[in-house]
Amino acid sequence: MTTRLFIATLGGSTEPIIAWDADLPADELNALRTLADRLGYFGRAESLVEMRVLDGVTGIAVNAEPLAEGETAPLQTELIRLLAPMQPAAYEQWRSEFTTAAVAALGSNPTAAQKKKPPVVPLDLFTALHADTGDLQAAGWNLPPGSVFMNYIRPENAFAPSPRPRAFRQGPLPTFARYEVVSAVAPRITQAISIGDCVHDALCKWSDQGEGRAAVFTGLDEHGKPSAQHQHAHIFCETNGSRDTVTHIAVWAPMGFDEAACLALRRLNKVWGHGGHDLRLILHGIGQESEFPSCPLLGSSKKWCSLTPFVSTRHAKTFRDGRPKMDETGWQQGSAAHDLLRLLALDPRMAGATIKLEPVITLPNQTTLRNLQFQTIRHDGAGRRGHDLGAALIIEFPEPIIGPLALGYGSHFGLGLFVPASKDGKEENV
Repeated sequence: MTTRLFIATLGGSTEPIIAWDADLPADELNALRTLADRLGYFGRAESLVEMRVLDGVTGIAVNAEPLAEGETAPLQTELIRLLAPMQPAAYEQWRSEFTTAAVAALGSNPTAAQKKKPPVVPLDLFTALHADTGDLQAAGWNLPPGSVFMNYIRPENAFAPSPRPRAFRQGPLPTFARYEVVSAVAPRITQAISIGDCVHDALCKWSDQGEGRAAVFTGLDEHGKPSAQHQHAHIFCETNGSRDTVTHIAVWAPMGFDEAACLALRRLNKVWGHGGHDLRLILHGIGQESEFPSCPLLGSSKKWCSLTPFVSTRHAKTFRDGRPKMDETGWQQGSAAHDLLRLLALDPRMAGATIKLEPVITLPNQTTLRNLQFQTIRHDGAGRRGHDLGAALIIEFPEPIIGPLALGYGSHFGLGLFVPASKDGKEENV
């Protein structure tokens, strides 16, 4: 039986607490206090520590604890294996059995017995615990004598960043968050909708603190129905470099992020690649749009160009003989251009806008991409969608419009995203 070890933190403190399920006599407790006071490092020599023995600590919530042999790890935990010393009596039994077996193995081969001696085993557990690593390696031990592996469990998010508790900001809720992509292999902007889907799933997961996922990420109202106001989170990919790779990811929600949502945004630092490379993210900040002047999605301009294809939520209409049904403006009913004009007309700020179809999407760095190169379907999601594969368009407004601007199918996940028109790589902001 090995004495079990528990690891926890006390309240909101970042100082770890190490506890054993053992009661020490007064003399041994005093010896432990002396050792703790004189301990300069723990583990590796450069891990400087200050330790002390606490009295009267009860009811701590542990975040790493033993798991009984054969027991299944609970949900939302992960199994880890820790090396621990045996009990003295168990060590004596193990030493006796090991020595007997080693001698017997050599005795069956006289030639080998003349060339090789039985392995040296420390006489007692105290000596074994003081064995030098170099001596163990020279003797060929792959596991220190007197040690045994134990099963422990810890929360699966044990190493997720946990910011210090602080008072939530006063005034309006923050509506914008921006990350930089720092992965060794960054994805292309053509995968924007898949990236948006992965970020959405991660934020929903991190926002669930036992009371359900945050509505700002799920897009569901209090009755579990999809919100029709489109005030919940939009996830956008940016490509601000010399290639067509994603350099930044932005999350925008007009309804604002409450404290639970902000915590989820801070915890997001990686997105699974689902067959590709994982995305590593660094949070630049959470705040109002005005606090991110360098983000091109938030520019102001009369002319806006597609960064990702606009996908109609309707189907193009034709007569029985196959002729397209045209409206009074000359666009086919239900086509991408016709649907975009319909959506623009719903916002009084955008009244009087004109549009133009483009053969390709031109990125801010002047790289061109065909619409067919983009993923335009959410494989794990729903949403009304037409058969059109997407279109590249330019919108021109009578007056400058401030972004972000995203419309159509998948606009909450990176499709239908527009950026201020650029010339020679510079935004034509007004």
